[in-house]
Amino acid sequence: MFILGNLIEAVARILDVGLTLYMWIIIIRALISWVNPDPYNPIVMFLYRITEPVLSTVRRWIPLGNIGIDISPIIVILVIIFLQSFLVQSMAQIALQFK
Repeated sequence: MFILGNLIEAVARILDVGLTLYMWIIIIRALISWVNPDPYNPIVMFLYRITEPVLSTVRRWIPLGNIGIDISPIIVILVIIFLQSFLVQSMAQIALQFK
């Protein structure tokens, strides 16, 4: 059973690193949007391609177009923090039970 515990722990760690990395990508995209970047820059294109599907989904669910500020990055970051606090921690505790 310890093998299953190690597997769940490894998946939890990878998930935690992936969520942290995606959170930083969202933050960088939000900061870049303040300075009117070149849309043909490969880095800007990559940031938009990797974040736009998630951000556009949040914009559709929570339409706040009248306030003039896009708060979808904040909502996505809060969801990531929730997933790290709940899902990753739960997986780590489950892994401990199998060891």
